[in-house]
Amino acid sequence: MKTLAIFAATIVTLALISYSIAIITEQRKKVVINIVLIFLTLGVILDISATTMMIIVSENSPFTIHGIMGYSALALMITDAFLLWRYRIRNGSGKVVTRAIHLYSRVAYILWVLAYITGSLMVAMK
Repeated sequence: MKTLAIFAATIVTLALISYSIAIITEQRKKVVINIVLIFLTLGVILDISATTMMIIVSENSPFTIHGIMGYSALALMITDAFLLWRYRIRNGSGKVVTRAIHLYSRVAYILWVLAYITGSLMVAMK
């Protein structure tokens, strides 16, 4: 495996950890607190970085099934970050999030984890 690919895999795993801390905290507490925003934003930055590196190192078209799943999942997480930041700015810290935002965060996270798992399985099966 190329060095950049190994680095990208490490970065995307760090994104998984960061997303997990953010979303699990939000899901359990049902509020947007600093830790949620910090780790969600960090996850998005790490995910964008890892995705860029994977596109650079990949010998395949960036428009594979996994690629499209990954881009879609990243778009969902970026949207989730936007929604939670906007909610926090409008309502302040510690306010219970709306049911719609709470559900959206959960669905976006689950789809992102599924994209992560499929990517890991693709690498493992090579």
